[in-house]
Amino acid sequence: MHTMTAPTAADLTRSRDGQGDFLLPPPNPDERVPCRIDPVDLRRLDLLALLTAAGIAPSAGDRAAIDRLSELPGSVHAALHRWLEQAYGFCR
Repeated sequence: MHTMTAPTAADLTRSRDGQGDFLLPPPNPDERVPCRIDPVDLRRLDLLALLTAAGIAPSAGDRAAIDRLSELPGSVHAALHRWLEQAYGFCR
């Protein structure tokens, strides 16, 4: 069984010298670009995931309804999730 380990600087240098592929160093979290996702978008994605998990495939005309539901406050969204979870008998 093979286990993976993080490459060392010597591994990276050795790979470059061989003119082959080499592994990139892991990303530095301090260099990440800040990104905030709008809560409405998060609620929309969460609702789509919940419907999919419940086996409910939204039809093409449902997009507007899902968008409007996603604009409602988080408390309404939480109640909607609770109702769907209870009705379809699954947990997150």
